[in-house]
Amino acid sequence: QRLSISIPRASYLSHAFTNFVKLMDEDKEIDLDYKETNSTQAIQNILQEESTLAVIRYPVEHERYFKNLLNFKSLSFETIWEFEYLAVMSEKHPLAEAETVKFEDLVTYTEITHGDLESPHIPVNEAPKTEEIPYIKRRIFVYERGSQFELLCSVPTTYMWVSAIPREMLARYGLVQRKCAAQHNRHRDVLVYKKGYKFNAPERLFINELKRVRDEVAQIQ
Repeated sequence: QRLSISIPRASYLSHAFTNFVKLMDEDKEIDLDYKETNSTQAIQNILQEESTLAVIRYPVEHERYFKNLLNFKSLSFETIWEFEYLAVMSEKHPLAEAETVKFEDLVTYTEITHGDLESPHIPVNEAPKTEEIPYIKRRIFVYERGSQFELLCSVPTTYMWVSAIPREMLARYGLVQRKCAAQHNRHRDVLVYKKGYKFNAPERLFINELKRVRDEVAQIQ
């Protein structure tokens, strides 16, 4: 029962992986390798055979760059999900009661973000213009999801941009997620693997579970 995958630090993906592990036959050998990383490193992990599968995430504005890159590297890919980021925050956050928040309202609070998300190779003409993005005065960079949840639930003036989080995880940490009207907010998660690669049974099982959880969380956006 073997699976090796590199993925973004997304709660719906970790939830899918946890559910997948519950489906494993504990009477047989289990060899699972689950890496959370950025898109650039995930692609490298496929090329260097450190992972057989990857899920990469990018803004839809960068679609041409990533498709060209994947084709150049002879990698197959398929869209898993296209979505808008939501703002997740504590139930005690001053904006928690709003159904929809504005980006301008959030910039007065502290943003939590993953410190290695930026791809240094995106062409300038494909990146959002800096004048379109308000300056963030307070920002905390983290590199794993445990810290982000501790900060979000313990410091009620923090927030984070996320793909939809499963309800049970929101309840566990006392969080809410809100839609936000903001530019450059559509993102895409894409499954990546080497051309000609044939999925084994556990990989097919994981992909099915991933899509099931995706459909579940998409309903709560």
